[in-house]
Amino acid sequence: MNFQVTGLGLDKMKLDSPQSFLDQEEVEEAEDGQLLEPEAWRTYVERRNALQEFLTSDLSPHLLKRHHARMELLKKCSYYIEILPKHLALGDQNPLVLPTTMFQLIDPWKFQRMKKVGAAQTKIQLLLLGDLLEQLDHGRSELDALLESPDPRPFLAGWGLVEQRLADLSAVMDSFLAMMVPGRLHVKHRLVSDIGATKIPHIRLMLSTKMPVMFDRKESVAHQDWVSLRWFVTIQQAVPEQFELRYKLLDPRTQQECMQCGIIPVATCAFDIRNLLPNRAYKFTVKRAESYTLVYEPWRDSLTLHTRPGPPEGPASSWLGKLGPSLTAPSER
Repeated sequence: MNFQVTGLGLDKMKLDSPQSFLDQEEVEEAEDGQLLEPEAWRTYVERRNALQEFLTSDLSPHLLKRHHARMELLKKCSYYIEILPKHLALGDQNPLVLPTTMFQLIDPWKFQRMKKVGAAQTKIQLLLLGDLLEQLDHGRSELDALLESPDPRPFLAGWGLVEQRLADLSAVMDSFLAMMVPGRLHVKHRLVSDIGATKIPHIRLMLSTKMPVMFDRKESVAHQDWVSLRWFVTIQQAVPEQFELRYKLLDPRTQQECMQCGIIPVATCAFDIRNLLPNRAYKFTVKRAESYTLVYEPWRDSLTLHTRPGPPEGPASSWLGKLGPSLTAPSER
């Protein structure tokens, strides 16, 4: 949807004028100068107040800022397919309620196709959300400009179109809020192959969202030859999660220094990497471990830390003599 304000006479209303709207003394001057009849003026004030109320409640700058923040968060989320019997609610991950035999009944090739459909549907949904939010921003700017016009007559003459614009923006907001939640996947073909006399279960596919994994930038610190990394998820899952931690030395100077990299599976939200080179920069990334049901993961958090300088090296010491970092989970503190 792309609403255009046409016929409002906005080009005739001097929208670029910095003049604020009429205060009480200017109202009296306008009435004295017969700019508007008293009845028309009262109608104008009522309608202007109604427009101002809409902009301060339904389309306030604070509300739009919050929606922009939510939109940025959605761009960093991970998206998964949930396979549910039709009588279960989304998010019920109890293995006793949703047995693994459900996956065994689904044709793997058809499921891979549905993952591609889910990824495409998620991308389209994010693009539509961005377009709807842009429409809300543009509509807010247009209505702000309408309030700033010093001449009330075009405002009154085009009030019918203003009302339609308010209705359109309300509909855009409703669509935006409804689309914030991932919905059902549209399945054109059966996912369960012919299994003879066995009763085919009634299942449905839903898109679900998991909040992004993010480094704790206050708790993740670098020491002389090791780093202590911490990360978190805004909303913790009921089931423990597995993570994948990657690291690499930035700007390696020798072939042996190129070995300062790796991929580490981690089952907690904390990890220490030791035997790093002093006074060097390392890049770290973290994400959830690969899952069979993952359909789209456009973002992963990254962090660059610089180890502290070490003492002057003597003839017998050399950091390059180390074969590579040692990996340890942090001890209880």
